[in-house]
Amino acid sequence: AAKGAMMDNRFATALVIACVLSLISTIYMAASIGTDFWYEYHTLSPAENVSEAGRSILEEFVSEEADEKTYTDALFRCNGTVGLWRRCITVPKNSHWYSPPETDMTTNCISFSLSDQFMEKYVEPGNHNSGTDLNRTYLWRLQFLLPFVSLGLMCFGALIGLCACACRSLYPAIATGVLHFLAGLCTLGLVGCYVAGIELLHKKLPLPDDVRGEFGWSFCLACVSAPLQFMAAALFIWAARTNRKEFTLLKAYRVA
Repeated sequence: AAKGAMMDNRFATALVIACVLSLISTIYMAASIGTDFWYEYHTLSPAENVSEAGRSILEEFVSEEADEKTYTDALFRCNGTVGLWRRCITVPKNSHWYSPPETDMTTNCISFSLSDQFMEKYVEPGNHNSGTDLNRTYLWRLQFLLPFVSLGLMCFGALIGLCACACRSLYPAIATGVLHFLAGLCTLGLVGCYVAGIELLHKKLPLPDDVRGEFGWSFCLACVSAPLQFMAAALFIWAARTNRKEFTLLKAYRVA
């Protein structure tokens, strides 16, 4: 009986750790989707760059007709940040000649519409006559879809876990583990697609000499979420399989 209790405690500990890892990865994933710091551009002198043309840059940036080259150039010049759903630039609040450019900076953001997410990318960004760049087009669409698939799989896995608790059986935890593993693959695919998309974009539109680009903390949250999902999957599957195997051996021993 003591041995059985020790085994039960071991499985319970593994499941609790797996649930905590699953919860943390879900929070990280949701936070990364909802924030705008997947990629950041740092301009050495943003205020001076936009003090005279700040208003026109802002108008072009927020325009519904802004193409990829237009808003990317604005991101380069104005300390831009890009998320999965929004793009933002920092410009002077007042861009008049008599207003000091270094004072009162404000951040302006505009969301990518659903049609923007599925819009074709062109071989030459901004040139509709240059043909469709299939690689960038499908990478962009995947980076939009994969995080939602990942979250959906984890939520579905959580429902199966609740059913397992209600049935007082560890065996359904295998399904929860498999779903978390698939979610981890989706998150890993998201990270890979985003990195590839950024690299391909910068080959088409190279960074100016005075601009530095780097991946932001939203991207890092997604990177951390993937291994957490894999660890949770491993614990769920291990606890379910090992418990079932020991239960089968114990049943065979009692029959014998």
